[in-house]
Amino acid sequence: MPYSDYSCLRIAFEAGVAFVSIDHPPINLLDEGLSQDLDRLGRELEADAAVRVVVLQSALPDFFIAHSGLGRVGAAPKTVSQTRSFRLTQTIGERFRNMPKVTIAKVEGRARGGGSEIALAMDMSFAALGKAVFGQPEVAVGLVPGGGSTQRLPRLMGRGRALEVLLGCNDVSAELAERYGYINRALPADELTPFVEALAHRIASFPAHTIAHAKAAVDRGAFGSLAEGLLAEAHESDLSVASEVTQARVAEALKVGAETYEGELELEFISRLSPAT
Repeated sequence: MPYSDYSCLRIAFEAGVAFVSIDHPPINLLDEGLSQDLDRLGRELEADAAVRVVVLQSALPDFFIAHSGLGRVGAAPKTVSQTRSFRLTQTIGERFRNMPKVTIAKVEGRARGGGSEIALAMDMSFAALGKAVFGQPEVAVGLVPGGGSTQRLPRLMGRGRALEVLLGCNDVSAELAERYGYINRALPADELTPFVEALAHRIASFPAHTIAHAKAAVDRGAFGSLAEGLLAEAHESDLSVASEVTQARVAEALKVGAETYEGELELEFISRLSPAT
């Protein structure tokens, strides 16, 4: 049965809009369970002619999606194949970007790492002032982002600002994210949901084929080489994961608070990591 047996997602439909709430406490970690749910959801939504707009949001007040699970690093192969292939987070993001319907991220909490990359892959992203936080902290633990941010951020905000985000590993407020072009708009928290819902319903009231054709026209002009860039990103990320230094640093991060509720709120665990040598 379509849209059944999801363990990390709650889905509601209203007048051509699918409202998808991520509900994977305590921090909406992008682990195997949530990744598989998002992958399957994308396939189902892509094939559902009744859905014209998708709104991705969180059921947790403090987290949109924390980041990708660090446990994957320890389980990753230590020898990297020279045959390049897409990462699962990249595949999920590309499906949401390429499906012939509009995808919107509504961010009210923390969207870091893979969570930031899922939001970046959506057609539009709106965030709550004073509540939403964006960031790419991967380099701090010895990783190269592997879910699309090295390719999407420069296209949105330019090379210099993208490198500031990717290498600085600092949180980016909703206000600054709007100024940099990370997101479409930052709105007062009490205005975010009404705005996003009104926009989603407005778009869903238009002809489905014109929505799809307009989106395809934009993508053909702006993202012709994105797939090649994503393959390059995936390979560089695999090389970082295979490093013994990264394996040790990720293990240390998990010991000093990564993937715990308190540790993830303000990324305090990064300041507890040993200096890189």
